[in-house]
Amino acid sequence: MFIDWLSISQEHPHDLPNLGGKKFLTIDEATGDVISSKRPKHKHRESFSTSIDIHISGRRIRVDGNPSRVGRLDNLFGFSTIEQCVVVFNKILSQYGLPPFTKCTEVLLRDGVSGAKAGDLVADGAVIHRIDLTTNISVGKGNVRPYLRAVSSQRIGHSIGFLYPNGRTVVWTPDGGGSGGRLQYRKAYDKAAELIKLLRRIKRQFGEDSDEYRYVVKVREYCLSEGIVRMEQELKSEYLKREGLAYWGLFKEARFIDIHNQFLALDENLQVTALDIMTIADQLIEGGYCKSRQAANATAACAHQWMAGHELDFKKSQTKIYAARLKHIGIFIRNSSDTTRFSPVVVRESREIVKSSVVIPSWYRRPNHLQIAA
Repeated sequence: MFIDWLSISQEHPHDLPNLGGKKFLTIDEATGDVISSKRPKHKHRESFSTSIDIHISGRRIRVDGNPSRVGRLDNLFGFSTIEQCVVVFNKILSQYGLPPFTKCTEVLLRDGVSGAKAGDLVADGAVIHRIDLTTNISVGKGNVRPYLRAVSSQRIGHSIGFLYPNGRTVVWTPDGGGSGGRLQYRKAYDKAAELIKLLRRIKRQFGEDSDEYRYVVKVREYCLSEGIVRMEQELKSEYLKREGLAYWGLFKEARFIDIHNQFLALDENLQVTALDIMTIADQLIEGGYCKSRQAANATAACAHQWMAGHELDFKKSQTKIYAARLKHIGIFIRNSSDTTRFSPVVVRESREIVKSSVVIPSWYRRPNHLQIAA
């Protein structure tokens, strides 16, 4: 698991210097009084392909960006702990004479002094507002699009899979569309396809005969040969606060691994090799989800009606029972029927597509500061 984005802030006991020498004032035209002031975000660029946003507001500093991409050509593999990411951010802050992020030791209620809103929580260290957890999986050369098509049929909690028209990206959202929810946003995509845009930028900046271009070509060819699917989930501020994961230093990071593993397990129910009514019944019996052939056939018949586009009445208790049984083998009849999502290949160790972890190749260029951040 790698961290692909981090948004973090900290409030210090003293005012912080302004970056860039700019400040936006809101002035009352009648009295000339300054109502409020705002400083623009400062963009720190350390590589051509990414930037880190630094925003200072009084005593509070916030940094947003992808630490795994700072000073690098790509981010196929990156940092695995918050501390490694913070080391990168702190190194950048030190260049501007700004104080570093530190771990929290306590969280207190504001008392309303100096215009602060009483009752809000304030920490003596860094607060996480967003973190993106990422894993690369290998499904084998030529299997990426069938895999994405298959997992797009799966639900994650109340989130519905949406397969992009190009067949190379799947997102899970509450409404089944492209916009994310307020708590989490999950997606899976073809990493080799995503690297095409990076290759174009590398070619424009360094040229086709450059070492940089040849290296990224090698990274992309590796993704193609391994069939790399990138699994990402964005944990948002409200979710982090609700789960007690917002205050750095006051929680165990192993919880992120547990949360991420739940997302990675979304393909475990892909058990049906073809949407055949007898195959569905056999799988229901084999898995122990139906105790009799009669119950299995009735449940399979419901799935057959769903595939044919019939409206199912979920006010009936029997339909709810059918839905619960079919969910165990990866068929969600509460979703709209889309048979193009089901593929004759599925993700099981004994089936055609074998999902495996990805080993970092020896030639891969890790971040130069990885040893410092480790």
